Amino acid sequence: MLKAFANCFKIPELRVKILFTLGIIAVYRVGCYIPTPGINAAALAEFFKTLSSTAGGTIFGMINMFSGGALSKMTLFSLGIMPYISSSIIMQLLTAVIPALEKIAKEGHAGHQKINQYTRYGTLILSLVQSYFIALWLESPMAVQGLAQGVQLVDNPGLGFRLITVFSLTAGTLLLMWLGEQIQERGIGNGISLIITAGIISRFPEALGDLILLLSPKTASMRQIQPLTLLIMIFFLVGVVIAVTLITQGQRKIPVQYARRVVGRKVYGGHSTYIPLKVDTSGVIAIIFAQSVLLFPATIASFIPNQALHSVANMIMRGHVLYYSIYGLLILFFCYFYTAIVFNPVDVAENMKKVGGFIPGVRPGTPTADFLDFVMTRITLAGAVFICIIAVMPDGIMAAFKVPYLVASFFGGTGVLIMVGVMLDTMKQIESHLLMRHYDGFMKSGHIKGRR
Repeated sequence: MLKAFANCFKIPELRVKILFTLGIIAVYRVGCYIPTPGINAAALAEFFKTLSSTAGGTIFGMINMFSGGALSKMTLFSLGIMPYISSSIIMQLLTAVIPALEKIAKEGHAGHQKINQYTRYGTLILSLVQSYFIALWLESPMAVQGLAQGVQLVDNPGLGFRLITVFSLTAGTLLLMWLGEQIQERGIGNGISLIITAGIISRFPEALGDLILLLSPKTASMRQIQPLTLLIMIFFLVGVVIAVTLITQGQRKIPVQYARRVVGRKVYGGHSTYIPLKVDTSGVIAIIFAQSVLLFPATIASFIPNQALHSVANMIMRGHVLYYSIYGLLILFFCYFYTAIVFNPVDVAENMKKVGGFIPGVRPGTPTADFLDFVMTRITLAGAVFICIIAVMPDGIMAAFKVPYLVASFFGGTGVLIMVGVMLDTMKQIESHLLMRHYDGFMKSGHIKGRR
């Protein structure tokens, strides 16, 4: 594998793509340290320290994770790329349910460009709305729960601060969207996904520092984590990465045979192929949807000074049985919901019938659609259950090993799914360049398979 990495820089075109991608990521990380004016940095740091101790109990905790900790510093890229992700998901769902958008999406490259433009407009609108609510959240006394009385996050609250915050955060998100598109066109890998991954990985040194502090007391009896426990955690982490990789790449191959046709002196068809049905079609999207729906009430409750409402919201916070029950059911629902949106067995069956394809032992048309739906329903259940386990794993790690949530988040949850999937995609693209230039890939036998 080390030889393959060395070969990457022997190919001029690939070397330029890799260096360009690294340069864009460096620009992104610099932007994560440019502060937004008017914020009390010390009070903000104290607030997010309190928030992290409760495992990020509001939707702002999730945004902070995706922005690589930029929200906790209230910097230019505080919103991260979340508005673009939300807009992309919304457009994908609307394309499936609105005939006019579905028609545009089927127009080839021109249709794809129009959908991308609509996604950009949606990103702008979502950024304006989210940044405005963040400005209100920073000004609200209810937003500083856990801080000393009289401490304000904003030095001079008012319309001026809100406008500066809205323009700064919106501009940062649009710049990030543009940087991601530049990676997509001139770099290597999926630009948006790489930016998210870079943000998640950037928090690893902080998590490692917390872990070292738990291991570093002068006497062994004072250590919160023993060396044997750390060794168990490392083996556990390796097992989680392997399991996520297997499920991410897992697929059910449905054999397809094409009828042989004789046209004049030529014979067409007669070959066989397969339809790859992924075990985990939704990927990380189901977790994002479930977290957003579940954390939204708690976020809204923080703006409303009502003790009864706060009590109800606290019942669906991390650490309560009701939270994990609803969380698991939402993940199951969104796994099936997203799979139904992106995979239509009726369309697949009709397209196969038009070109003379059929599944051995299954009649073309409606029986084929029913068979594909039958298989997809059952393999999605396995993927959804696994996603549920991964999603709640950080909470289990916190309880079992007594570590902070930031450390536990690298043993499961959204971050692990994103990092593993993006790394596989990027390595697959790099490997394809190596193989085209007659170099060996990353593995001695077989090739890396991306998420797609």
